[in-house]
Amino acid sequence: MMTNVRGSSGLEKEYKKKLHNHEIKDNQCTSFLIKHIQAPLHLVWSLVRRFDQPQKYKPFISRCVVQGNLEIGSLREVDLKSGLPATTSTERLELLDDNEHVLRVRFIGGDHRLRNYSSTVSVHPEVIEGRPMTMVIESFVVDVPEGNTRDDTCCFVEALIKCNLESLANVSERLSVQDITQPVDRV
Repeated sequence: MMTNVRGSSGLEKEYKKKLHNHEIKDNQCTSFLIKHIQAPLHLVWSLVRRFDQPQKYKPFISRCVVQGNLEIGSLREVDLKSGLPATTSTERLELLDDNEHVLRVRFIGGDHRLRNYSSTVSVHPEVIEGRPMTMVIESFVVDVPEGNTRDDTCCFVEALIKCNLESLANVSERLSVQDITQPVDRV
């Protein structure tokens, strides 16, 4: 199930306020999406936290190479699959918090139009009908490209994020059903 700000519960709003508060300039847009996944947090987080392997669940990424050690400030060069209006992206790891389950990435280059793009993903435990589940919140801020509207820009980015979150849910739920209980790094 995918929700947005209009369908948010109090807990979702609290997480958004605490972890997804972006400073927005006049020429930027921002939004966030929420996905509820039928898999335990540790499994979902083990996929999300892999700055060095986003292609494990992001369907538009064909290859990723990280420069140096995996730490705050690390850069990754991402090759995108054909069909998108871009082929490469250079991205910096801004935050990786294994205690709070938060990942923040900033795009710093590439042949795309997403200038000053910053994305925050947070992962939160849920229990629904006695089953361990996970709520994933992804927010972003980005410049509105010349010739585009705020709505067009937000719709485009939201569509990409929806695909990524749907894929994250599919991969996580498939691993969960297969009874894979260790984080994906160890599988």
